[in-house]
Amino acid sequence: MRIGIDLGGTKIEGLALDRTGQAVLRRRISTPRDDYPGTIQAIVHLVHELEATLGEAATIGVAMPGAISPATGRIKNANSVWLNHQPFHHDLTQALGRPVRFRNDADCFALSEATDGAAAGASIVFGVIVGTGTGGGIVIHGQLLSGPNAIAGEWGHNPLPWPTEAEWPGPSCYCGQRGCIETFLSGTGFARDYRQATGQELRGSEIVALAEAGDFQAELALVRYESRMARALASVINILDPEIIVLGGGMSNISRFYTQIPQLWGAYVFSDRVDTRLVQAKYGDSSGVRGAAWLWPDSSS
Repeated sequence: MRIGIDLGGTKIEGLALDRTGQAVLRRRISTPRDDYPGTIQAIVHLVHELEATLGEAATIGVAMPGAISPATGRIKNANSVWLNHQPFHHDLTQALGRPVRFRNDADCFALSEATDGAAAGASIVFGVIVGTGTGGGIVIHGQLLSGPNAIAGEWGHNPLPWPTEAEWPGPSCYCGQRGCIETFLSGTGFARDYRQATGQELRGSEIVALAEAGDFQAELALVRYESRMARALASVINILDPEIIVLGGGMSNISRFYTQIPQLWGAYVFSDRVDTRLVQAKYGDSSGVRGAAWLWPDSSS
């Protein structure tokens, strides 16, 4: 058995997979926000609860915000800020009394979809989460790519490529820069763009519904978003040349993206033809926790 843990800002999800990748048990609990020791104990309690129900011990993988710094061994870049600068790997491993594997939640999303999801069998996969933030992960021949800085796939903190005059220099980003891809393509960035154009404060789903009903301003907001996503993904294709790009997160549920965006990105990709496919995640919100479980590809290893 493999257990995956997805540590989010509001909930912690645990999922047990059998050897074939079938989900056999799932639990969700609330995240103890702003409470680092409480977060450790909540995960330990969830693992013990899952194993008691399963009747056996399992391997443990954790999908988390941010990454473990190779320089310090502590968490960096987590939007669940109470985790930052903490020795999370050490503390949870000690609390559970066994090896635990950890990766960024976008990495786990990409691994899940490359293992048995929408990109199963693809040689090079770029997994994208576009929700509250904008994350990414890279899987090559079934293996996650990390890198010496543990930031492979963090496309959201590059500047939006080929910006128009109206897009330059772009909104301020929490990372300290301006015009990051995340500030345009996250769900909050989409809503901000619509608000700036119309003065109306709406959620992304409401803007999409208006566009589907024929609202001109909502349609323009989607057109701007598609152009920005096409340019941002074209820059990834130019560097990585993935076979498949998988979208997840709340913005991935807009079905028109999968036809519109590939029609646009060819103008920016340095090739006579673009064979990269853009697909929606098979497992949706469950991909992160599934990928955490798949951090142990063979439960006997």
